[in-house]
Amino acid sequence: MNLAPKINLWGRFVIPLDSNSLTRATAVSSQRHATLALYALTVGAFAIGMTEFIIMGLLPEVAADLNVSIPMAGLLITGYALGVAFGAPFITIATHKMPRKALMLLLMAIFIAGNALAALAPTYGVLMFARIVTSLTHGCFFGVGSVVAAELVPKEKRAGAIALMFTGLTLANILGVPIGTFIGQAFGWRSAFWTITAIGIISLIGVMVLVPRIQAAPSRLSSEIGVLRRPAVLVALLMTIFGFAGVFTAFTYIKPILVDISGFPVDSVAYILVLFGIGITIGNLYGGKLADRALMPSLIGILVLLAATLALLGVLSPWKIATLILVFLLGVAAFGTVPGLQLHMLNTAREAPTLASTLNIAAFNLGNALGAYLGGIVIDFGIGGGLRAVPWSASLVTLIGILFTLCGNRQSRRG
Repeated sequence: MNLAPKINLWGRFVIPLDSNSLTRATAVSSQRHATLALYALTVGAFAIGMTEFIIMGLLPEVAADLNVSIPMAGLLITGYALGVAFGAPFITIATHKMPRKALMLLLMAIFIAGNALAALAPTYGVLMFARIVTSLTHGCFFGVGSVVAAELVPKEKRAGAIALMFTGLTLANILGVPIGTFIGQAFGWRSAFWTITAIGIISLIGVMVLVPRIQAAPSRLSSEIGVLRRPAVLVALLMTIFGFAGVFTAFTYIKPILVDISGFPVDSVAYILVLFGIGITIGNLYGGKLADRALMPSLIGILVLLAATLALLGVLSPWKIATLILVFLLGVAAFGTVPGLQLHMLNTAREAPTLASTLNIAAFNLGNALGAYLGGIVIDFGIGGGLRAVPWSASLVTLIGILFTLCGNRQSRRG
């Protein structure tokens, strides 16, 4: 075939393409479109992550404006977390027949409305209601988004695609929350929620334009729920709960550990947490790459790294340089598990990927709550020395997660 350039009727050069060239061009175009679609999901994840954590930096401002105590304002965080953990499965069940793109658009519309209502809230009760409404979109968005991200790419790149979407959540911790806090403190806390609303609108447009239509699985609701009774699915949920609970057993109390044990000044904690945020971003991306290469071995290895890091933090926390290194490694190991745990759930519950994936997001949040509770018990009862024993306790919790992961690995080999 002659592939020399030719001149068409309009005087422009045209290079004839054979079928192989057309196939390659189509593949490149499809890959670029999939990447853009993943970026649209990442922006949505960034907005949702910013909403989840923004209130932490604005508690005094919210409490003063709405005439409530700071502990009462802190319950806005609790209300959001409970909405994620318990609301997401019900939202997923109620919408299981919807095409996934339409569902994501609906979720983003609710998210935008919830944040706009939070920005306008005249009372504490209205703000709490707005937070709960917004939280209902959290678990379902990440659950459905994980399924969509995995279907946008070849099978060998699914964990990496999930990791890219979750990068939005990690960047929300590093950039979104500090910037949102600055905006809220400079222009009033409501301006932070207006900023999140604007980012939500950008994500809505991105999903509308860039994400292809992906139909929901044709399975019946009863069969989807039935899958959740399988032992392998329950073990996968326990892997997530205990694998991540160890992180928050320690991280919930990282500020007193850094100040009271390591001896860092209080005003340096924010900078150290940026180091943690860089770690979780790196861990999330490389955890996805490792999971694509060898899912279960990489999960086990990262969890072992997490348990070792927490144990070393218990030993070396009195030394500043060692603590800084371990805080960074804690971030790497903590989010290095996320893509793998999410992909393992998708593989384990293929017949009900959306519901199972959403429940796994709820399991992450239950792990957060469980970890914070266990760390509090260690401190309140002075177990093993109180605060000094928190990292050790976190390491033991992670070991439970490793045991469930080993069990899940055996089940995967049999299945």
